[in-house]
Amino acid sequence: MGIKSRETYECPAATILFAAHKALEELTLDREMVRYKEEKISHEYSRLVYYGLWFSPLREALDAFVEVSQKNVTGTVRVKLYKGTCSVVGAKSPYSLYDQAMATYEAGDMFDHSSAKGFIELWGLPLKIRAAKEKSMKK
Repeated sequence: MGIKSRETYECPAATILFAAHKALEELTLDREMVRYKEEKISHEYSRLVYYGLWFSPLREALDAFVEVSQKNVTGTVRVKLYKGTCSVVGAKSPYSLYDQAMATYEAGDMFDHSSAKGFIELWGLPLKIRAAKEKSMKK
């Protein structure tokens, strides 16, 4: 009929589970996997639900992505609940990608500090080229 109804419901348990799961994903998935899941997969699931296409082959394909991406998303999350808010205050997982030795700049850590200069130069190269192009166009 084309009639749409938008309603808001409170779902505190789902809100807490979502926050905890997101914390575990950020701990166990690499940056690009998290980005792709949030930008593409989540939105496509929403679209399929909205249009009533849950039983489509596309949803099955999305499920396959989610199954692979979630295989190491497990662990323990501590949350703080206060006046209707939920804050993650700690998370740990046996599959955590965080490594203290790679995250510090202390003597004896695993990170080779000389790599940073090359990385910064390479990462910033497109902006450097753009700035030079804009400068030449202004002349």
